[in-house]
Amino acid sequence: MNDIAGVHTLPPATNPPSEDSFDPQNYTTGRWLRRDKEERDARYISFDFNALRKKVVALCPGATSIVSSEKKEGGFNRVFIFTLNNGKRLVARLPTRIAGPCKLTTNSEVATMQYLQSNTTVPIPTILDWSDDASNAIGSEYIIMEHAVGLQLHQRWPTMSAQQRIGCIKSIFTNMRQIAALTFPAYGSLYFADTDTDTHRKVALAQGFCIGPHCGTRYWDCNVGEARYYGSAKPNRGAWMNLEAYCDGLIDTGLSRVPSGNNTLHEDSQLRESVATHIRLLGYGRDILHKLSEDPRISESAAPTLWHADLHKRNVFVSEDDPTTVTGFIDWQSSSIEPTFEYADETPDFARSDSDLSSEDPSTVTSAELCKKAYDICLQGFVPRLAAAKAMDENLIRPFRYCHRTWKDGAAAFRQELIELSSRWEELGLPGRCPYPLPNREESAAQRKEYEDFVEARNLNKKLASLLNTATDGWVPTDCWEATKAAHREAFEIFLQEVREKHAPDDDRMSEEKLRQIWPFDTE
Repeated sequence: MNDIAGVHTLPPATNPPSEDSFDPQNYTTGRWLRRDKEERDARYISFDFNALRKKVVALCPGATSIVSSEKKEGGFNRVFIFTLNNGKRLVARLPTRIAGPCKLTTNSEVATMQYLQSNTTVPIPTILDWSDDASNAIGSEYIIMEHAVGLQLHQRWPTMSAQQRIGCIKSIFTNMRQIAALTFPAYGSLYFADTDTDTHRKVALAQGFCIGPHCGTRYWDCNVGEARYYGSAKPNRGAWMNLEAYCDGLIDTGLSRVPSGNNTLHEDSQLRESVATHIRLLGYGRDILHKLSEDPRISESAAPTLWHADLHKRNVFVSEDDPTTVTGFIDWQSSSIEPTFEYADETPDFARSDSDLSSEDPSTVTSAELCKKAYDICLQGFVPRLAAAKAMDENLIRPFRYCHRTWKDGAAAFRQELIELSSRWEELGLPGRCPYPLPNREESAAQRKEYEDFVEARNLNKKLASLLNTATDGWVPTDCWEATKAAHREAFEIFLQEVREKHAPDDDRMSEEKLRQIWPFDTE
């Protein structure tokens, strides 16, 4: 529920922006060391920027022109901040196609914001105009809203005292408690009741809203390099009326990633295994999720819950005079109604402990520890259901998180989750026998080797990202592109030479072929 490398910002452009310095349609903030052209093409938005500017001016009484236009880019949307000649600032958000089906993501974001404005006092910017129909005069789905009041928390955070930070965290949770207290009859995404969701189920709510299909990227064919086939299962995107149906959605999503038997494995084949293996593993996964869903610890942490999908400092605004007062929450794209335990894996950046910090400044570490404690206390006091889910044994939750990723991660990763759960079944107090049988000695040895390969590939990815100062998906700021690309090429040659010198050609621990297979970025 996370943008790639956060939100990327370009300097403001004067009015009118020149074609050389300001490109509203193309993604220009970064490049990728893996599938660079495909990643950038997926973020291209074809629309009429001048029509958008005219619409913005028309929505701002007293304004006759735009003084400056600032472009911000995230992984899933493009944001323009317009300053008008009457001093007002308006924000326009346009979704990219990797965010999911643009019609649904736009409608759901607007519906979510307005539902919260109708049912809570959480400060959310007012929407002035929106469209989920790309045939409009602008040529794209869009949302135009007032700019949030105050300063972004990530700008204010460095100058805040420890006590101010703690007060701000309490203020954030005072607001989030209202959202968590809302009750829903199903899992999925919020929409307006008259939204055309094609053949997907809709569950009516009061006030002209409904719950419809989940519009998150997990359930749609929108991710670069991750095709969907639907040969083994039909699309299952909700809305889901109960936890068992939600679990079926996860498994069917995993099956949708698995190609039909006559497809050729084109990459990462060492980690993928056969189509039949994945289908069989996901069958066990379905049985296990259903079994886990019957456990009171899971069912009590599975209430349909709405939460902010990206609750970090950049999406929180605070008062310029008093940073303990929250003045706005932004970026509600992809916020959806999930089982509470789905959010247990997320820790906001304002609650990171010293183990997450590299600073050697004792005061910074001490402040971070205090913020982590304040976060834990607020979570327990304001959202106890989520606190309970976070305290649950990880082996009970992890199968839900990773079952839909077997084709992306490799079968060994999810198989390891099932083996660990099965081996602890009685210890965890689960009734009966685990639906997944423990492997025999020969199978265990093979699994150990395959899982080591998976871990090795993940560690290599993290090591390279740290070495090259990139995101793990290879994202690099545009102004660092040439230098990072050269450093990556040099790093690959060094690793390759080391393999050639230290490992025999038939060494199954590492070979040139294996290095090329697990290398996370493009080498040609």
